Amino acid sequence: MTLGGRGPRRGTALRNLGIIKDGALLVSNGLIAALGTRAKVEALPEAAAADRLDLGGRVGLPGFVDSHTHLIHAASRAEEYELKIAGASYEEIAQKGGGILNSVKKLRSATSEVLKQRARLALTQFAAYGTTTIEAKSGYGLDVLSELKILRLHRELAAEQPLAIVSTFLGAHVLPSEYRGSSTGMKRYIELLNEKLIPEVAQEKLAEFCDVFCDRGAFSREQAKQILEAGKRHGLAPRVHAEQLTRTGAAQLGVGLGAASCDHLEQVNRSDIAALAKSQTVATLLPGCDFHLGLKQYAPARQLIDAGAIVALATDYNPGTSPTVSMPMILSLACTQLRMTPAEAITAATINAAYSLRREKHIGSFGVGKFADLAVFEVADYREIPYYFGMNTCWLTMKRGVVVHAANKTTI
Repeated sequence: MTLGGRGPRRGTALRNLGIIKDGALLVSNGLIAALGTRAKVEALPEAAAADRLDLGGRVGLPGFVDSHTHLIHAASRAEEYELKIAGASYEEIAQKGGGILNSVKKLRSATSEVLKQRARLALTQFAAYGTTTIEAKSGYGLDVLSELKILRLHRELAAEQPLAIVSTFLGAHVLPSEYRGSSTGMKRYIELLNEKLIPEVAQEKLAEFCDVFCDRGAFSREQAKQILEAGKRHGLAPRVHAEQLTRTGAAQLGVGLGAASCDHLEQVNRSDIAALAKSQTVATLLPGCDFHLGLKQYAPARQLIDAGAIVALATDYNPGTSPTVSMPMILSLACTQLRMTPAEAITAATINAAYSLRREKHIGSFGVGKFADLAVFEVADYREIPYYFGMNTCWLTMKRGVVVHAANKTTI
């Protein structure tokens, strides 16, 4: 599956996978030098001296681009899992000191080495499921030292292992505990973000994007606007956690600000869908979160696709609401719960997700000059990738021409 052509994909174009039967890639210096049928590629003079990797009739596609993750965190929140099963809502758990603030407490007390080791293990698993690029957010520090620590760890990890990490500043995740209980707490924290943290993040070039969790119990639309505009002034492109638990108008705010992506979108209405469809802002859907929380309402993927929005998929890997690194499982949920076709889901997890990270010229599809990022699955038909839910059929993962996962042996 080449996913060839200009991205991003909308509407019926989501189903065009650019399939080449008995296909081949020629890779040189980490880039795709040629692609086509095996006979065509093997006939090239450069192919004669190349090392050969026979995929044995398996299905190959561009490596998954996971465009929404919370990579750095200190521990699971398994203690909250039973509360959810017993019927406690996400907000009820948060009000009792659980949720995001629970992760903040754990991260602040963890050493950089402990956090890095946990992230390394996760990155190995991302590769094992066919992912070659991830977006990673801060947001579990919520003070100057801890937020900068997370972002610096992103940079260190990107330099130490092969998977690409695109960093996003999410200091506006929720209001930290030390600012609560005061009528001026929110104002003072936003001033810290806008006047201290965002400028420092931009000066050190620790992130490309600035994100805000705009929802009930987090930040209002007006507060989110202040923070995202401050990010834009310092060169950080907007992303928004939008319309997850309640409708706040965050999606249309994101569109108005030219956001790269609006994520979640379970509570969007018709006007939000129309605004997204007319924009270049990606609608990134995170069905793993709804699945783990046991929610009944998923994002309206079919309406978004039919309206012409740019739809992407991501894991939302995090310790509280979506503890998974498996993009194939997300494809399964997209098919069964969002009613996307397997082809639409694959496109959403590759070229459209790459577009949301502003990297579609390098990743997300196969083309001459693009990175040789490849995921190979032990299936006979691409539709079997989401069909076998909860199973890992990834046989090989390659990042820029280097094998980083092979069969049951990881090489990161």
